[in-house]
Amino acid sequence: MTAPDSPEAGPILVWLRDDLRLDDNPVLAAACQTGRPVVILYVLESEGPRPLGGAHRWWLHHSLAAFSQAIEALGGRLVLRRGRAAEIVPAVLDEAGAMALWFNRRYEQDAVAVDDDIAAALDDIDVRRFGGHILHDPSAVKTKTGNTYRVYTPFWKSLSADGAPRAPVDAPTKIQGLSTNGPRSDDLAAWKLLPTRPDWSGGLAEAFEPGEAAAHARFDRFCAESLGDYDAGRERPAEDATSRMSPHLRFGEISPFRLWHRAHEVAARRDTPAGDLERFDKELVWRDFNYHLLTHFGPMASRNFDARFDAFPWRTAPEELKAWQEGRTGYPLVDAAMRQLWQTGWMHNRLRMVTASFLTKHLLIDWRDGEDWFWDTLVDGDPASNASQWQWVAGSGADAQPFFRIFNPITQSRKFDAAGVYIRRFVPELTKLSDRDIHAPWELDAATLAKAGVTLGETYPRPIVDHALARARALEAFKSLKD
Repeated sequence: MTAPDSPEAGPILVWLRDDLRLDDNPVLAAACQTGRPVVILYVLESEGPRPLGGAHRWWLHHSLAAFSQAIEALGGRLVLRRGRAAEIVPAVLDEAGAMALWFNRRYEQDAVAVDDDIAAALDDIDVRRFGGHILHDPSAVKTKTGNTYRVYTPFWKSLSADGAPRAPVDAPTKIQGLSTNGPRSDDLAAWKLLPTRPDWSGGLAEAFEPGEAAAHARFDRFCAESLGDYDAGRERPAEDATSRMSPHLRFGEISPFRLWHRAHEVAARRDTPAGDLERFDKELVWRDFNYHLLTHFGPMASRNFDARFDAFPWRTAPEELKAWQEGRTGYPLVDAAMRQLWQTGWMHNRLRMVTASFLTKHLLIDWRDGEDWFWDTLVDGDPASNASQWQWVAGSGADAQPFFRIFNPITQSRKFDAAGVYIRRFVPELTKLSDRDIHAPWELDAATLAKAGVTLGETYPRPIVDHALARARALEAFKSLKD
C-alpha cells in the first residue's frame, strides 16, 4: 500500500484563495515537503464568496501576475480558472490525476459552505485544511465559560497571555510540477480585472505595489523607519507612518505570523519602546477578533450584530450619500479622506472612523451603504474587518463605541492634521488658507476667503449639514430606538 504522503501517492492539488504567497504558506509548504507533484490552482469564483470590488480586482490582477512568476521560478505553475468552484475543483483534480485536495481555511460563511460542499462530494480524495490566514483558530479561542468573545479587550488579554503565535515557515525552495503540462490555465488578461474606459487605477499604482516581494520590502521599511514611534505615528494621517500591510494581508501576500515575529525581531535589535510594539501586536489581534466575529456571528456585512439597530430610523438621502462618496461634504478633513480613498484605494485608519461616523451620525445614512462603498473602492476591503469596523463606528457591532460618541470632524481635523498638510494634499482648492482657517472655511469672512481664492458653493462646497444640528438629530434618533 502506498503511504498517503509518499512521492508515489500522486499529485496534490493545492487550491489557493486569499493566500497568494510562498513564504509561511502552510498548505504549500506541507505539499512541497512530500516530494509529490504539486498543482497550484486559483479560482475566480462566481458563487459563494462576496464578489470582489473594483479596487480588489485591480489588486488581484497584479498579485496573481507576480505570484505566477514566483511559482514558475521554483519550477511550478499556477493554474487559473473562473466559474463555480464546485465544478472547477473536481475537474482540475481529474485533469491532474490528483487524489488529494489541500487548501488553507476560509472564514466567511458562504465561502466555508462552498469548501464543505466540495469536500463532502469528493469520494476517495484526501482533503486537508490548514490554518494560515489569521493568528488564532476561531474554534479554539473561548471564554472561561466556553463562549465566544464579544469584547476585544478580554480577547486580547486571553491571547496575549498564551505567548507568541507559532513561528512562520520558510518558503519552499522548489515546487515539483507535473511531468506533463497538466491542467489548462486561463489567460489572466482574459479575466479583464483591470479597469478600462476609463482607467482610474493610476493613483492606486502610485500608492501601492501588489505582490509578495513588495509586501516584504514595504514591511521591512516600516520596521526600520516607523515601528519605534508607531503608537503616536499611526494617528498622523499626513505622514506615511503606518505599515500599510492591510491589502497585502487581504490577499495573503504576507503572513500575519511573519509580521508578528519580524516586528518582534526588529524591536529587540533596536530597543523599540514596548508600547509601540504592543500597539502593532494589538492591531494584528484586532484583525483576528474581526474574523472570530465573522466566523461565529456572520454575515457581518448585511446584518446588525446588535439586533436593536434593526429598528434604527436610517435616512434615505441619495444626494448626500453621493456628496460623501465624492468628497463634497464641505468638511475638509472628511472630503480629503474620501478623495484619498478614491484616488489611492486606501484611507488612513483614523479617517475611516471619522468618515464612517459622519455618514452614519451626521447624515443618518445606513452603515451598510458606507460599507458597500468601501468594499468597492478599498484595495484592502476585507470580509471581516470592513464590516465589523463599520458596525463598530455605527454602534451596532460587537464591543462597539456608543452611538452617542459622534466624531466632531472639525475637532478631529485640528487635532490630527493641525497644519492642514493632509487636507492640502487632497483638497488643493483650500491650499491658500492658513493652518488655522483650513479646518472650517465656512466660518471665515468673505475677505479672507477671497484672498485664498475660495468661493463657498463654487470652488468648494458649503457644509451639507450643520454639526450641532446633525449631532442633536442623531441623538434624538438613538433615543427613539431606546424608547
